[in-house]
Amino acid sequence: MSPNAIVCFEFDKLVASVSGDGGLKQADAPFEVQPRVFNWLDGEARDNSASGRQAWIRPSRQRGAPAVEFTSYVGVVRAPDGTQIEILPKIGKSSDADVGRIRRTLLEMLCSLPRFRHILTDNALLQTSRMPLLDIFIHQFLQAVQAIVKRGLRGGYSTRQDNLFALRGKLQVATHLRENLIRRERFFSEFDEFSTDRAENRLIHTALKLALSCSSSALNQQLARELCFVFCDVPVSKVPSVDLQLIELDRDMGYYTSALAWATLILRGHSPLTNSGKNEAPSMLFPMQDVFEAYVAKHLKAQLHPSFDLQKQPRSLSLVRYGDKDDDEGWFQLKPDLLLTDSTVNRMVLDTKWKLIDGSKDNSRDKFGLSQADFYQMYAYGQTYLQGDGDIVLIYPKTADFNQALKVFKFPESEKLRLWVLPFCLDKKYLIVPNCGSLSKYLHEKFNN
Repeated sequence: MSPNAIVCFEFDKLVASVSGDGGLKQADAPFEVQPRVFNWLDGEARDNSASGRQAWIRPSRQRGAPAVEFTSYVGVVRAPDGTQIEILPKIGKSSDADVGRIRRTLLEMLCSLPRFRHILTDNALLQTSRMPLLDIFIHQFLQAVQAIVKRGLRGGYSTRQDNLFALRGKLQVATHLRENLIRRERFFSEFDEFSTDRAENRLIHTALKLALSCSSSALNQQLARELCFVFCDVPVSKVPSVDLQLIELDRDMGYYTSALAWATLILRGHSPLTNSGKNEAPSMLFPMQDVFEAYVAKHLKAQLHPSFDLQKQPRSLSLVRYGDKDDDEGWFQLKPDLLLTDSTVNRMVLDTKWKLIDGSKDNSRDKFGLSQADFYQMYAYGQTYLQGDGDIVLIYPKTADFNQALKVFKFPESEKLRLWVLPFCLDKKYLIVPNCGSLSKYLHEKFNN
């Protein structure tokens, strides 16, 4: 682990270190970072708060002192001074898992996002190293580029015009007479030239330069320098956003796909929240609710009986309709995360919640930490999508405090509607369901708890 790297979790707080030393952490105390890092984070938090943007960090207080607090975004941020702040999922707080295991779990979950299917989670370095996330991402990018180098850089023919000492291609008569009236040894020609100077290579070279400056790993820096030397004849991209639009991968360039996907992430700033403040700093930040939803949707399909289909965020129905006609405008759309269907019939509505609940708490007092608003939402889903008859499911991450399904919930006004609160095991990638109940007809028995 780099000495200027900090590992923390969702909703952790950071404060400025009085002594000037960063990275200190005591039980139930906020992380301490160097004042210059805190000032940058505080500026980002206030900029996000003032602009109303999605905030990965927000202003806070800790015992009366200024602090910043992370929200439900995970990944890595690199401060302008090079300090890497790695934000891991909060499940790491509720278990005895080490940082490496939580990091691998996060990478497994990121693979569920369409743009991150190229992440390699079986990488030997990932299994044995305590390398920070940013360096893991960079290392995988460098490995993808190395695979391109082994197969050879793709080039192409481009039309050029130049004033040459020997005729090459087609003589441009008008320009030749104008330029070479007294220089008769020259020929102004137009010709096709084979070159590796193409958008794909320019983008990769530019991303290599950035990776070299961002990585704190000696291994990554050495490999990046070697690869930059291979690309020395390829100019860097002057306007990456333009070159990104020029990418053309034919059948023979499939081996470029992974490297270009990484290069795109690096050059675009790695996430929708990149460079959201005044200071530019590379970062990869991901909303955990979206990551969890995609992860559950990906792996739940393997658990269902073959006759059922799983739809992600189905075409939403509305809570009410303004007017007394069937084609009147619908208000307050209801859009669940997942909908289980059998042919055209809705069978079950499922919603994922990236929240830690405690199944050991007294249900009459703490209600396991469940939200009343979530129950109202699920009731509305059940009435609109299932007509008040069927199963609705709230899915939370499995932890040591929530490792089995809660008893079924029933609504007094709609006895045929059943609400289940179930844990999803992130490591084994399956939904834990009770041994009995109506859910068994939807889920494969070998996955039952």
